Amino acid sequence: MISALVKKEAGLAAMPLTYIFIAFSAMTMIPKYPILVGSFFICLGIFYSFQFAREQNDTLYTVLLPVSKRDAVKAKYIFVCLVQAISFILICLFSFLRVSLAKTSDVYADNTMLGASAAYLGCVLIVFALFNTVFLASFYKTAYAIGKPFLAFSVCAFLFIAAAETVHHIPPVASLGADGKRILHLCVLAAGALIYIFGTYFSMRLSAKLLLIAKPLLPLCFAFIILRKG
Repeated sequence: MISALVKKEAGLAAMPLTYIFIAFSAMTMIPKYPILVGSFFICLGIFYSFQFAREQNDTLYTVLLPVSKRDAVKAKYIFVCLVQAISFILICLFSFLRVSLAKTSDVYADNTMLGASAAYLGCVLIVFALFNTVFLASFYKTAYAIGKPFLAFSVCAFLFIAAAETVHHIPPVASLGADGKRILHLCVLAAGALIYIFGTYFSMRLSAKLLLIAKPLLPLCFAFIILRKG
């Protein structure tokens, strides 16, 4: 049943922009630029699918189907994680390409921004985790409102991006630059992976509980929307 719901999310509830915005993974290649912003745009692409689904009353229709509400939430999370996983793989490939080009080209010389490294990959996972915890969990409080949840995520994401771009200029952790100590980079990557895994898992459990609480009100919201459109 979950596989069918995931197909529904990917084929019917998703906007083409969600898949197009995966291309922002290529921002990893831009020299002397805060490349971590690319992960925010990828999340923005996912947000457009939630906006499209909201306009099509997707959540309201889904909860009226003879399917588990937990499965409906899981399917949404699996779809989001699949998009993020594809994006992360591409970011890894672009990071490897950037590091390879940096050895033979001066285009990445004297880069003062966060470079392509394991630490950068860990930061990407944290931005994705922020989307899954801040936006998704807030969205399922009403299963309809998306403006405030995305605004909250945007503020958190850009505060984190600003911190990530600043912290590697501080002497004690200056090795977080592209040419820093490998062990510190790997620690940031491991921390990012753990934050992503556990953050997404607990967010999914919370969202399932919130949808069960909101479920009795959804038919009323559906009726109100139909009357307003009529």
